[in-house]
Amino acid sequence: MKSARKAPPARDDSAAVPGLAVRRLAATVIDGVLRRRRPLDELLDDARTFAGLDERDRALARALIGAVLRRLGTLRYLVNSFVERGLPAQAPLVETALLLGAAQILFLDVPDHAAVDLAVRLVQADRHAARFSGLVNAVLRRVAREGAARLAAFDAVALDTPGWLLARWTKTYGEDTARAIAAANSREPALDLTVKADPDQWAKRLDGRVLPTGTVRTIAHGPVTALPGFAEGEWWVQDVAAALPALLFGKKIAGLRVADLCAAPGGKTAQLAAAGAEVTAVDRAPARLERLRQNLARLKLAAELVCADATAWTPDHADFDAVLLDAPCTSTGTIRRHPDVPWLKRESDIAALANLQARLIERALVLTKAGGTLVYCTCSLEPEENEDVVAALLSRTTGVQRLPITPDEVFGRAEFINKAGELRTLPCHFPDADSRFAGGDGFYAARLQKR
Repeated sequence: MKSARKAPPARDDSAAVPGLAVRRLAATVIDGVLRRRRPLDELLDDARTFAGLDERDRALARALIGAVLRRLGTLRYLVNSFVERGLPAQAPLVETALLLGAAQILFLDVPDHAAVDLAVRLVQADRHAARFSGLVNAVLRRVAREGAARLAAFDAVALDTPGWLLARWTKTYGEDTARAIAAANSREPALDLTVKADPDQWAKRLDGRVLPTGTVRTIAHGPVTALPGFAEGEWWVQDVAAALPALLFGKKIAGLRVADLCAAPGGKTAQLAAAGAEVTAVDRAPARLERLRQNLARLKLAAELVCADATAWTPDHADFDAVLLDAPCTSTGTIRRHPDVPWLKRESDIAALANLQARLIERALVLTKAGGTLVYCTCSLEPEENEDVVAALLSRTTGVQRLPITPDEVFGRAEFINKAGELRTLPCHFPDADSRFAGGDGFYAARLQKR
């Protein structure tokens, strides 16, 4: 399709047109991820992002952003199939507006005419993109007429996952499991909560259900902070799989000195503190550590917080009974909750992170007293960041041994245990007849003992 040679000058009527301000915000965040390569959480946590929007509009903005990032490959493929000469490089907002419009038409409950009109107005308000408003209008009208039929013929699993990532998962887990992982990542996740006590009561109050692990899973309508029990500190947000590593220390954790390395945002710190451990939580980022401090205050839980680089941290008493290391990683197991990950990470990131992980696990072992327990975990699906890190430590160090995890320790779920006796959950685990309640993060954990 050809764009008009001449278009009216850009105009900004976002204040007068309902819904336009939300689309503009969503476009800005999507551009921040795809073109400025900023993490989605960082953009959403910026206090300026949602300034002036009420809760309903904030929720809509998040839904728009999530739909575009989760189905980015499919949306790009579809939009490009309707454009003869390619999209204008000098006006990146054109592509963003088309992605937003197509996502609303195909995946969200937005009337087609509203999606088209708002996308056109969005580009008309940008001086670089205004002259392409005719192109945007024509493409989205075709999406409304033909998009669903074309979509049915696409291999969405392959399109919505970068090729290098799907190839890695296929090599590691087999084609069927790799595709199941990718399919699970395309669905918006439920809200998982770790509760201090009485999960059945909280599931009832929050209109959710209790998973076999004790996690309460619900579908959030509105801000998390407005849910019953939040202000009282009765629970915290934590994916069902992310709650498993802290359980690997066993039930006799009360009174033990535990170091939680790379601890923010603090879900595992809260678990350990709630179980009665004397926790020292270490993180190198002051802002993330402050967020952890606020979370603990709301939960009425205590821990010593230390701002330090865990690879070089030398406490006065480096003889912890237990050490939990949730190492920085590519986070490829959390794409359900962080749909920007596949578009921000590169395959070359894995080797650099594996090097850091090797240094961190060596330091964690030094901090563990003789006879103590070290749990190493990540939310990555890549073996170089997980099994290979632990295998390398065991091969070069005689002073540590693996303590295999049994299915009984993970609520009878034998499929969560690999051949070496380590934890391995996948996003396609935790099936449910209601797809809204299915899935979990991909997590790895190994339990080690210092001789």
